[in-house]
Amino acid sequence: MLPIDLSIRTWARRDEVVAERLRAVDNRRMALLRQMIGAFCSDPEEIGARALLAFCLGIGVHFLAADHEQRTRSEVAQRAVDLLFDRAPRAAAAETAARKR
Repeated sequence: MLPIDLSIRTWARRDEVVAERLRAVDNRRMALLRQMIGAFCSDPEEIGARALLAFCLGIGVHFLAADHEQRTRSEVAQRAVDLLFDRAPRAAAAETAARKR
């Protein structure tokens, strides 16, 4: 998410009109995520869960302060996205990890 998006979320806590618009945008984003995940997954409950996790990752990754052992935050986040969208790990992340060893 862009920093402006995070600022809008803060603003929406104080302004109901902004909160309503943000809810509409979030609903559209969730619908898109469900559509994308529905392309490879047929279980509605799993689709909803994966969409929620993907959206929370997009928002929350900016606030996490934890270290990730021998990986960068970007590498770990990319792997999480790959898992959520049922994709094989990205070759670039594997190459970066191999160089660090």
